[in-house]
Amino acid sequence: MGSCEVEQWDSDEPIPSKDLERGVAGAHGLLCLLSDRIDKKLLDAAGPNLKVISTLSAGVDHLALDEIKKRGIRVGYTPDVLTDTTAELAVSLLLTTCRRLPEAIEEVKNGGWTTWKPLWMCGCGLTQSTVGIIGLGRIGKAVARRLKPFGVQRFLYAGRQPRPQEAEEFQAEFVSTLQLAAESDFIIVTCSLTPATKGLCNKDFFQRMKKTAVFVNVSRGEVVNQDDLYQALASGQVAAAGLDVTTPEPLPTNHPLLTLKNCVILPHIGSATHRTRNTMSLLAANNLLAGLRGEPMPSELKL
Repeated sequence: MGSCEVEQWDSDEPIPSKDLERGVAGAHGLLCLLSDRIDKKLLDAAGPNLKVISTLSAGVDHLALDEIKKRGIRVGYTPDVLTDTTAELAVSLLLTTCRRLPEAIEEVKNGGWTTWKPLWMCGCGLTQSTVGIIGLGRIGKAVARRLKPFGVQRFLYAGRQPRPQEAEEFQAEFVSTLQLAAESDFIIVTCSLTPATKGLCNKDFFQRMKKTAVFVNVSRGEVVNQDDLYQALASGQVAAAGLDVTTPEPLPTNHPLLTLKNCVILPHIGSATHRTRNTMSLLAANNLLAGLRGEPMPSELKL
């Protein structure tokens, strides 16, 4: 392959579906973002020339994988390069929520800081705590690795099956999701979005949690029932939550979760460092080029 003709959507705003369908017609390759829905309708619009899809993301829940596999289309993605950056953000969210930093900053700004008070703005610390991780994969392990030096006493994890090799480093115990909810002081969700994990963190889950517990989600918004989370936070059933992902994205500015002092919401910036985003972009481009040449991709999804 000597050269490629490239048609680019030159805006940070998502491309309208009609424009994407028109632009992809006859294309041999497609480089997309997690905000682009690659479904049967789009694949039909692309036609039989489409041989490779490269997504600038680790998650692939925006891709109609069964339909893609049926058509023999190869898929490249960018999993490993954002692991550390996302884990850093998960820990940042955890510390921000458990030590009530947004509330403390607001008190400084609005004059609430009048003197030193023994029990004012007290939060929860990680030392001698129990941390539960839902999804002990790449990011889950990276989170545990960063939390261990804080003096965490016990790690729990939940998922499809035990992962003894991954758990050994942290002496983590495999438990059910509901047991993890009941026994953890801090819960971090890092699992993939699948039919089995959609709505996993729901009313039953939050009711099992300690009232002093903190909940953090850096996976996908649909893993959490946000109405149930709102009720749990508003009623004091759960102490605090930190979310880097929501449903939908962006979250409407009038969403009830945004009215809560004990809920910190970020705009899906888990991988947002200059180095990581540049590395992801290069990997996505190289995946696409390798696929177009019929060569092995640097990072290909097994379908």
